[in-house]
Amino acid sequence: EPSPALRVILAYFFPGGPYTTCLAPGDRKNRSKPTRGRKKVFEAYMSREDVSAGLKRKTLIQGPLRINPKKYHEAFIPSPDSTRDIFIDGVVARNRALNGDIVVVTLLPKDQWKVIKPDGCDNETTETAQGSDPPGSSPGACVLRDPGKGDVNSPDVVIEAQFDDEDVEGKQDGSREIKDQKQLSLGVVYILEKKHSRAATGFIRLLTDRNSELFKKCAMFSPVDHRVPRAYVALADCPPDFITRPEDYSNTLFICRIVDWREDSNFALGQLAQSLGQAGEIEPETEGILTEYGVDFSDFQPDVLECLPQSLPWVIPPEEFAKRRDLRQECIFTIDPSTARDLDDALSCKPLPDGNFEVGVHIADVSYFVKEDTALDEIASKRATSVYLVQKVIPMLPKLLCEQLCSLNPMTDRLTFSVIWKLTPQGKILDEWFGRTVICSCAKLSYDHAQSMIENPEKAFVAEEIPAISPRHSVDEVRQAVLNLHQIAKQLREQRFMDGALRLDQLKLSFTLDKESGMPQGCYIYQYRDSNKLVEEFMLLANMAVAHQMHRSFPSKALLRRHPPPQSKMLKDLMDFCSQMGLEIDCSSAKALHESLNKTFGADKYAEARKEVLTNMFSRPMQMAVYFCAGTLEDETLFRHYALNVPLYTHFTSPIRRYPDIMVHRLLSASLGGMEEGDIQQQAEVQELSADLFFAVFVKECGPLESEAMVMGVLNEAFDVLVLRFGVQKRIYCNALPLVGFQFQKLGKKPQLTLMWEPESLEQDAVQQVITVFTLVEVVLRSDNVPLKYSAVLKRPGGEE
Repeated sequence: EPSPALRVILAYFFPGGPYTTCLAPGDRKNRSKPTRGRKKVFEAYMSREDVSAGLKRKTLIQGPLRINPKKYHEAFIPSPDSTRDIFIDGVVARNRALNGDIVVVTLLPKDQWKVIKPDGCDNETTETAQGSDPPGSSPGACVLRDPGKGDVNSPDVVIEAQFDDEDVEGKQDGSREIKDQKQLSLGVVYILEKKHSRAATGFIRLLTDRNSELFKKCAMFSPVDHRVPRAYVALADCPPDFITRPEDYSNTLFICRIVDWREDSNFALGQLAQSLGQAGEIEPETEGILTEYGVDFSDFQPDVLECLPQSLPWVIPPEEFAKRRDLRQECIFTIDPSTARDLDDALSCKPLPDGNFEVGVHIADVSYFVKEDTALDEIASKRATSVYLVQKVIPMLPKLLCEQLCSLNPMTDRLTFSVIWKLTPQGKILDEWFGRTVICSCAKLSYDHAQSMIENPEKAFVAEEIPAISPRHSVDEVRQAVLNLHQIAKQLREQRFMDGALRLDQLKLSFTLDKESGMPQGCYIYQYRDSNKLVEEFMLLANMAVAHQMHRSFPSKALLRRHPPPQSKMLKDLMDFCSQMGLEIDCSSAKALHESLNKTFGADKYAEARKEVLTNMFSRPMQMAVYFCAGTLEDETLFRHYALNVPLYTHFTSPIRRYPDIMVHRLLSASLGGMEEGDIQQQAEVQELSADLFFAVFVKECGPLESEAMVMGVLNEAFDVLVLRFGVQKRIYCNALPLVGFQFQKLGKKPQLTLMWEPESLEQDAVQQVITVFTLVEVVLRSDNVPLKYSAVLKRPGGEE
């Protein structure tokens, strides 16, 4: 509900609307004039009926809108055939849609097509025409162009470019130049679903025109995220002394919620929700991130908590034992990060007399507590997933469930859903069983504990070196189970990649925090080790097994997760680019790509850096994995998971943290209901932003920081680097360097920048430095004067920055 002050603003902008009576009589009289003849900035949205008809006729296209965070005027949606991204150029073409919204787009009239100039005439326009970046750095924009007048430098052209003689001029060096051309343009005509929260963090400023009618009524809200529009907010909703002392609030973060955006205004209308505190401080910034991304971090309401057992400590009802397989005497244990409190998976491995093993994956039976159509179920489905920030967790379920009732804590009876196999030492499945169980974990191991056992297979661990073990089992029994699981996992992993799986790991930054202040003391790149791989292999095995079991039992209702193949045109352009770089990559299948990448990295000390650069490149054409109900797709070949290269896959192993896993548990219990798919990918972005926030604070507190860096992508006026010491990616702009000049050129599809550094003395000549993909450079990370901003500064070759 708008505040009284905002109601006045709405009345001002919407004369004759429901809020007009909020204006004084004089204002009502005067407000009849300003809107007359005002030129529209945006087109009116189509009617729902016309949109439905256009989608059916396929004259309209729908998809999630992705706005480039580095260039807010660029946006993309996937093409219907999933072969590429479609480019939407400019804020006007986006027609008030925000990042993540599900939009409907159509071709704009020809008189609105944009003029595209050849390279060197207009760098900004040229870069736009190529997507956000060239191959090797771009998300692979698909630029639609006037048929017959395309751009040979575009990495991805939907309507294939054919060049007539009059469009291409010969140059003295034998190359060809394209004349100015018109770009076929797309525009948003409807927003099917407003996925963006319409909330943003930012700063408030007085309007610059003190003589304007709005100056007495409104302030301007400027979001930190440039993808969100600036907004008028009511002065009456601002702090009381803001008008007289605006400088006092220049560094104060506010949350603003966008309530409307008129067709005839460049600016939205917003309502200030609250003041967060000083920009640059961790907690205000974190709260802003959570609010912007629509993460519910409020306390659970009483009606939700009433769905949980009220009599504590809770004990398993006797009747449950009659319905479940009792595994409490088995050697079952958890392996998690040392800080984990929500333990939702456990493992067991028992040698059998015939030389094989009985291996179990035991998952917390969250669906026992989260009943359908309850307040608890509703809030869990809306939250969709737990959000893991650097300093805390925003849980999907109340703490009583996450950390106690459902967490597989050691020496405590817990309800579980288990998958138990009879496996050969090579990992071949001989037998398989699914069912509800009761377990009592004998130990809570961390990844470090399990890794130590793997690295020291003959070591006799003493009690002080590992966590407490249940009296029913010995340290050696647990150690041997870990070693057996490790050996089987190695076989499973090897077979998985032989069968055609692909892995594209991205570097993950971790932090050590001060226990009292919570500030970052240090950071390091997280090491993915054999203990992590052990757990991963058995979770994958369980997820695949459950997917097949569900599909056999409920072929039209099975809740599965598919991963479409990469966007083909983008992938082809990237292959061509790699070929120019001397890297022969086979992308004919996930297996071929995996093998090619692992052969390409080399064997020197920079092999891992090259691997990360290439991994980043080949992650760009990859599509997102999605949940789906088996009955919605007739063609079962579309069920496949591209990266895992398996026909059926689902999520079963994390029901404390992911709502889809609860749905899968219910389906296995033959009680599948409808599912509202949560925005899990959006929550993953929040986790990345939390790491970005802490690293920016770390640079401010501990910088400047020096490191080697490897070039990941080259633009015409900038280049992207992977900072090897910290695993972060930064863009370095040529105009921020002490250069005499620079030159951008393309050798085929290989982009190259030549930097000419200013001489250090009058006697010296300018130093040239060639920048291309995989070039090694030295950089310094230093904090900017703006909160939470830091820059990567290139050091001159053989000298200082």
